[in-house]
Amino acid sequence: MIDFNKPPSVFRRLAVIVYDLILLVAVLFAATLLLLPFQPSHLFQPSSWIYRVYLFFISFLFYAWFWTTGGQTLGLVAWKLRVVNENGGNISWKQSLIRFITAIFSCGVCGLGIVWMLFNKEHLAWHDITSKSHLQWKDAD
Repeated sequence: MIDFNKPPSVFRRLAVIVYDLILLVAVLFAATLLLLPFQPSHLFQPSSWIYRVYLFFISFLFYAWFWTTGGQTLGLVAWKLRVVNENGGNISWKQSLIRFITAIFSCGVCGLGIVWMLFNKEHLAWHDITSKSHLQWKDAD
């Protein structure tokens, strides 16, 4: 039985990340396929900064669209969580951008931004704090 009074665990957050990354990889493959006909020799140069920016933008749109419209990605749905602002509503596009960039940084420094929630009294990770949002149990509405 889930205790809706307790914040989601680190394990649950990591499971959400894994679920979402699997779907994101599929989305990035599809986004790449859309561009292939417009590339010389139908190949991307591995060092192309334009391609990296494109994939970064697609990744942001993937997360931000889910977060701003219903507060849930597929991983959040599977683990019965949603992203909410301080008032319990959907987060804004600006909050999504802050959350997305900080989450990349959080994971990029050996996951320190996520581990931070173990030491934070409200169990918030860096991307929760900077974007003024947090994960909430979906069934706790």
